[in-house]
Amino acid sequence: METEVRDKSSQKRFYSRRKLCQPCADKKQDLDYKDIDYLKKFLSDRYMIEARRRSGMCGKCQRAFARAVKRARQVGLIPYSPAHKGVNPVNFKR
Repeated sequence: METEVRDKSSQKRFYSRRKLCQPCADKKQDLDYKDIDYLKKFLSDRYMIEARRRSGMCGKCQRAFARAVKRARQVGLIPYSPAHKGVNPVNFKR
């Protein structure tokens, strides 16, 4: 049997493009907790804060974003979980 030897220089390398920090690109220096539509872009469908590697934010913006989301949750603008929204209660029994 012949084994096929591949030359490493002929293979294409995969380079992933680094994500751009969206708040820095939008020139939002301070993320406001009252801007719910902007904050919801970086929350998952279960209202969890997305990780930095997933959202592409820099560390400074990620910390400011987490602070803004926690303030919005405390005030009641953003629910803590989908069950708090009242649409799909998790512990609902008939």
